[in-house]
Amino acid sequence: MRSPANHPKRQVEKRKMNSAPGKPGKPLKITAVGDGMVGKTCLLITYTTKTFPTKYVPTVFDNFADSLTVDGQEYNTTLWDTAGQEDYERLRPLSYTHTDCFLLCFSVNNRTSYDNIQSKWCPELKHHCPNVPIILVGTKSDLRDDPNVDCLTPSDGRKLRRKIKALKYMECSAIKQENLKEIFVEAVRACVKTKVDANCICC
Repeated sequence: MRSPANHPKRQVEKRKMNSAPGKPGKPLKITAVGDGMVGKTCLLITYTTKTFPTKYVPTVFDNFADSLTVDGQEYNTTLWDTAGQEDYERLRPLSYTHTDCFLLCFSVNNRTSYDNIQSKWCPELKHHCPNVPIILVGTKSDLRDDPNVDCLTPSDGRKLRRKIKALKYMECSAIKQENLKEIFVEAVRACVKTKVDANCICC
């Protein structure tokens, strides 16, 4: 089941996974943002642990550590998960500080989460961190295999990317572990391409 309800809210937690010993890589912070229950947590957990979580626990703030080699350079990435619920609107921007790239997520089977990208999330990110690159991510792409589920198309995602001026539009399936690493490789490349002085990259 994708979203069992009524679990206690998770507190701030730091998980170190896949950290490679030896020479430290360059630090980068990647933050996942979007409506609640669109699959942000599943994306991060499945990518870092290679295991799809079976229980849904609403996120307050959570972060994960991972090392990734991109184009011959090793990077130590801190992956931040954020709460999409309105209850945390005042707290959520605290997690945006020093972000190098945002993964702005919606679920391909949830039109509201798609619409909220332009009406809610993009304005929030542009207000707090106007210079930080955005990769638009369509989650739960596996649901297109179900004829009983009405899903947005890849064309819808590309259209939205152009509207919000995100660097890329990508899709993934956490439950099938499809295209997860590719998203973080592109996020690292976006960080490197647009990285500026640390004092002005974010609020």
